[in-house]
Order: sequence, then C-alpha cells, then structure tokens
Amino acid sequence: MSAEDAQADETVGGPLAALRRDWPALAIVAAGALSALAVPQFAAPSLVASILALAAWLLVRATSPHGTPDAEVPELQAAAVSNQISAVDLAAAVPDPLIIFEASSSIAYANEAAHQAFGVLQNGMSLLLKFRAPEVQELIGSIVAGHIGPLTAEYSERVPIEATYRITGGSIGTDGGLFFLLFKDQSESRRIDRMRADFIANASHELRTPLASISGFVETLLGPARDDPAARERFLKIMQDQTGRMSRLIDDLLSLSRLEMKPHGRPTAQVDLRQLLENVLDTLRPLAGDLSVAIETDIAVEQAIVAGDRDELFQVFANLVENACKYGRPGGRIVVSMARFDNGPKPEICVTVKDFGPGIPEEHIPRITERFYRVDAETSRSQKGTGLGLAIVKHILTRHNGRLVVRSQVGIGSQFAVFLPAK
Repeated sequence: MSAEDAQADETVGGPLAALRRDWPALAIVAAGALSALAVPQFAAPSLVASILALAAWLLVRATSPHGTPDAEVPELQAAAVSNQISAVDLAAAVPDPLIIFEASSSIAYANEAAHQAFGVLQNGMSLLLKFRAPEVQELIGSIVAGHIGPLTAEYSERVPIEATYRITGGSIGTDGGLFFLLFKDQSESRRIDRMRADFIANASHELRTPLASISGFVETLLGPARDDPAARERFLKIMQDQTGRMSRLIDDLLSLSRLEMKPHGRPTAQVDLRQLLENVLDTLRPLAGDLSVAIETDIAVEQAIVAGDRDELFQVFANLVENACKYGRPGGRIVVSMARFDNGPKPEICVTVKDFGPGIPEEHIPRITERFYRVDAETSRSQKGTGLGLAIVKHILTRHNGRLVVRSQVGIGSQFAVFLPAK
C-alpha cells in the first residue's frame, strides 16, 4: 500500500482498515454460510439466516466510514486489499431473496434474487407498502419490536405466478439498527405435496368404485339372487370384470412405483428399436384383430440402436399401440412408423403411432400424461383403462432422455411421436 493510499484510507475513516480488522471473522462466517447452503438438509433456515445476517453486518461494518484501523498486520492487509469483498458481493451470492431493512421498515439493501422474485426494490422503499399481506406485516412488526431469535412466517403470491415462501427474519447485530428477511421458495415442495395427495385420493377412488360394485353383487347373490342361475351368471361376469380392473390398476401403480424407485442414472444397455417394435406389434396383433383394427407399418430404418432398458421401452410402445387400437375408431386402422433424424444437435430415432379415431380436443393435450387424467372417463373405463398408461410412458421417456410429442385433430385422429437419442 502506498503512502498516498494509506493517507486516503485514514481520511475516509479507515474502511479498508476496518475490513482488515474484521476479515478473519468474515472469512469464518462466509465459509459457514456457503457450507450450510451446500448441504441444505443439515442447515435449518434460522441457522442459515443467522450466518447470512452476521456476514452482512460484518461487511457493512467493514465498509462503513466509522471503522478504526488496528495494528498493522501485513498478511491481513494483503488479503483484504486483494479480495475486495463487500456486502453487495456476499448478498449477491445468496441464491434466495434477501432483504435488509431499517427500524422504520425502509429497505436498506435487496439482493438480485429479491429483485427477480418481487420486482424492483429501491433503497428507502417501505416494506410495509411492498408486502401488504397481514402475516408479513406482523412478522416485520415483531422483528422491529425486538423479539428474540429469528422469526418465521408463510407468504404466498398469486401474480405474476403462484409462489409460496417461508420467510425467516431477525435483527442484525445487537444495536437494533438493521434487520433482515430471508425468503425460501416452497412452491415446488408444496406442488409435490399436492400431487401426492391428489394421487392417493385418485387411487383410492379408482379402487373404491369396483370394490363397492363387487360388494353389492355379493350381497345380491347371497340374498335375492341366491336361487336365480341367470342372474348369478350375469353378476359373476360383472364381478370378474371389476376384479380384473382392480388388478390392472394395482399392476400399473406398482409399475409406476418401481420406476420412481429406480436410480436416476440413464440406462446404458443397447436396444434395437426396430426389433423391439416388431415384437410389440406381434404381441398386440391379436388384440387389434379382436377390435377390428388393422395395423400398418412404415419402418424405413434398417437399424435403430438406442441406449435404454428393453423392458421399459417395450412398455412404452405397447401402451401407445394398445391405446391407438382401443380409442381409434372401430373397424379402422393405425399406422406405426419409424424414422431417423440427423438434422438436430444430436441424431434421434422417432417412432410414431398414428390412429384415425375421434381425436383429442386441444385443451386436453397438455394434461393427458397426468396420472388418472382422462379425456373421456366413460370410454376409458369401458376400454379397461386405468388412467396411468401415459403417465408411465412419460416417466420412462424422461429416464431415457427422450420426449413425447402429441398432435391431434378432432374428427381426424391422433399422432403420438416418441423421440429417443440414437447411438
């Protein structure tokens, strides 16, 4: 450091000297914050918030004009000058929205994540005017009032997109001059919780319906229809259909569960899609014959090798071909084709299953891969569908780094195209 720099440093109140003084504590705090963020399952929100708050206080103190130089330590001087860390640098590194405010509820600083989440947050803006939700107003009031320890609250927004945050707040330091709010986005975990609850409710409903039917027919056979052979024959046939429906539903649920429990790594075995598709069609031709549906093929690719799990890919194409046979117009036809595309970033094999049935209305297409979602519930049940087939297809293709493209026109038919990376 030159004499001129040292003199300038002392003239402005010693900010670099203050930074040199607090640098050891700052380094420890920053390391603790980064470690906590790197292992979120071991970092409680209050701990992370406390570490970030203390780090912000140290940095603001280090860059304030009221610092006083301490003993000259050449190594610390060099480290402080070379790193040039500020409060803005540390707050910008925090991935979650972080707002520092004063006792008057005016914003003193907001990091980039906060601006992206809540729009422009200008210094001096009132938090009470920006966040009008009662739970946030109460949290800010409790923090400023000096309640001990970090406080938490839940906050939800509906515009521009629906989002839910868990807010942790507290004071910075002991002088009561600055406070902080740390926002942790809970939207994805809440969505997964809702999905899990909906899945359990739908599965229970799908099982309850055939079970209630079977129970009613059993009571009838034990009572009024005890000595009626014709009624007994009819009821037993219905009971057999209902037990078959329950069995298919349980099989699909177990299949989906097994897929979710598998490792997230991509399958690496080599699969010949041409041979696999021929096996699928050979298996389903009897079903197509019973439904009076002709299967036509247009497979121009001599060899189509992809990385994948053969059994899972067999399930994908069996589901798509079976759906085309069941939901296509009776007495019609389906076309199964295969092509290779080398024009994209990576070569792909595309297998298309096309039917000429009633088609799918456009508003239903984005949701047809959801679990238990049906375009026509009565038709699906009459065709012994469980509502899980396309959900299983989507899950398998995601694991194989593939994609499903659906095109459909009402009254003309539907086309399901599977794209898989070619070896």
